[in-house]
Amino acid sequence: MINTYEMMFVLRPDLTQEQVNGQMRKYRDFLKENGAEKVSLEVWGKRRLAYPIQKFQEGIYILTYYTGDGSQVASMERDMRLGEEVLRYLTIKLDSDFDFEEKDIPSAPSTTSESPIELPTPAADSASTEEVSEEVEENTETPVEA
Repeated sequence: MINTYEMMFVLRPDLTQEQVNGQMRKYRDFLKENGAEKVSLEVWGKRRLAYPIQKFQEGIYILTYYTGDGSQVASMERDMRLGEEVLRYLTIKLDSDFDFEEKDIPSAPSTTSESPIELPTPAADSASTEEVSEEVEENTETPVEA
């Protein structure tokens, strides 16, 4: 019987982009060789861990979906447990009605940056925000006590 599995694994944050892509290729090929039919990998990027793991405060999160008969789970987790690159992993079996698209390995974001990621704000939005804040300041009234 074919089941769908979701696996999240966390890689060490000191790996280079090439090493992260190499690990993703390794596990994708491992799943395909062991009978997985569809494999999809998604990079969530470097995120802060809830607690330190092997003295690391951050990790690179990879989300994987695959279909298979279940024989891949134990061998995959054993390989991750023995490897030094994977800090944590978790595999869960999903409902039979879950469907996903098979994706090729995305390029991992650069992991050498130490600064936090900031979302760009368009200049037009910042101008309209300033206008709104000025209007709010003009419309504020002080309450009158009776």
